[in-house]
Amino acid sequence: MRALLLIITKKINEILVIEDEPEMLELIKQFLEDENYNIETANNFNSGLDKIVSYDYDCILLDIMLPGGNGLELLQELKNLNKADSVIIISAKNSLDDKIKGLDLGADDYLTKPFHLAELNARIKSVIRRNKMDGHKLLELENLKIDIEERLVFIDNQSVIFNRKELDILVFLMMNKNRITRKSAIAENIWGDYIDQADDFDFIYSQIKNLRKKLRINGAKVEISAVYGMGYKLTSK
Repeated sequence: MRALLLIITKKINEILVIEDEPEMLELIKQFLEDENYNIETANNFNSGLDKIVSYDYDCILLDIMLPGGNGLELLQELKNLNKADSVIIISAKNSLDDKIKGLDLGADDYLTKPFHLAELNARIKSVIRRNKMDGHKLLELENLKIDIEERLVFIDNQSVIFNRKELDILVFLMMNKNRITRKSAIAENIWGDYIDQADDFDFIYSQIKNLRKKLRINGAKVEISAVYGMGYKLTSK
């Protein structure tokens, strides 16, 4: 049962790698699968086009020079389709013009070969986090409302002050409301890659404790419940 809950509460991100160099493609695929991503691949323009038209991805890793076409044309197609897939261009071309064209067409980041796979992973996490946040400008549950863009919290339409980490955790819990959220997931999303330097998750407990107190004092009709051995869940009272 516990294993089932873990599967339900953690969404596995879908990544499409469009790369024509077989060794590079396999290296990236194996590394990201070890990082618990679901990976699909394409090694030419036409197969890449077929996949971006047919499916949605959390992030697309896109080479520019491809057999059968140019990666920037695939980026243009994504824009034409009004799709929200995050895109990181990975290319041996280090031309400023290519970077500008890619970013103008909607790419989220540009990584020049050769690169460290750990850096690629960090870039993927970053663009996925940004994309998820951009899709949720206003979060509401019962009498609690969070304006993400302005970083403001309201309870019964009255402004309540939270420190930066408290607010970041509250936003993350709100985005995963009614679902169990593991401590490690909270830590990774709030502290990013620096979380590896932490010995334990006691600092999350102290932030949650402060959050509960402020929510209770200000009459919020939501509560943060601890799920033993798992993490936390934000629900209506």
